[in-house]
Amino acid sequence: MPKWIDRTTAVASASIMIALVVMGIKYIAYAMTGSVALYSDALESIVNLVTAVAAFWAIQVSRKPADSDHQFGHHKAEYFSAVLEGVLIVVAALLIFRQAWISYATANTPENTLMGLAVNSVATVINGAWAMFLFRFGRRRRSPAFIAEAWHLTSDVISSLGVLVGLLLVVATGWAALDSLVAVLVAGNILWSGWKVIRESVSGLMDAAVSSDVEREIRAIIATEAEGALEVHDLRSRHAGRATFVEFHLVVPGSLSVVAAHEICDRIEAALQAAVEGAEVLIHVEPDSEARHHGVIVL
Repeated sequence: MPKWIDRTTAVASASIMIALVVMGIKYIAYAMTGSVALYSDALESIVNLVTAVAAFWAIQVSRKPADSDHQFGHHKAEYFSAVLEGVLIVVAALLIFRQAWISYATANTPENTLMGLAVNSVATVINGAWAMFLFRFGRRRRSPAFIAEAWHLTSDVISSLGVLVGLLLVVATGWAALDSLVAVLVAGNILWSGWKVIRESVSGLMDAAVSSDVEREIRAIIATEAEGALEVHDLRSRHAGRATFVEFHLVVPGSLSVVAAHEICDRIEAALQAAVEGAEVLIHVEPDSEARHHGVIVL
């Protein structure tokens, strides 16, 4: 079993443990103060925990090799985790809106505010550090689940900082309604984060192509490694979790032997897999009568 798989599982497990710890810290802060803003922050930590568990499950599924029922592998499982996370973020935001309205109507004033903020700040530091790690790790592993979780934690940190500023204003001004207003702003930020996660995840489920920069790199590699061929046309690509599928038609001279054409394909495939992590390459070889005179012109 590759080492990176073991590490990926360890990181996914650590996310669950950190989410549990942060949730406990935030609820202590809420219980100390009764602040609806801190309640909104604590509620989001439940979403963190649920999505960490969903990411763990999705990553385990995405690791499975191709089988008779899933012949292209299970790479897209991580996108389902990311979509679930986006939906739960939106639900959490709606619950916060509801609680903010109730708090505003009853005009509850938070207690022990400074002590509660100090406790909540510990959770914010933990989330911020873990989000930065997940961004780096997720991008190296090209993991939609980890990247979605990192974005959510970043949104959580921003929300927590907003809560900090808002409750300090409550202490300074004595205006209890600011507590509810901060909760509404936090909910708005969470809604935006949820929409972003859903949009990016659905894009992956819809087989979005690689970026223009990566496509230019792919074309350059093909032009360099396809010596002996004539041209490449109908180049297509799509993302599926950690895998990047690349397929194209390779036009070769009609007199070229099957062995020689296969050697060209092997050379191109090896170069693409070395340059594009997780590349799955499919090449359709055609005789020169099928030349289109567009795409990647080799000779």
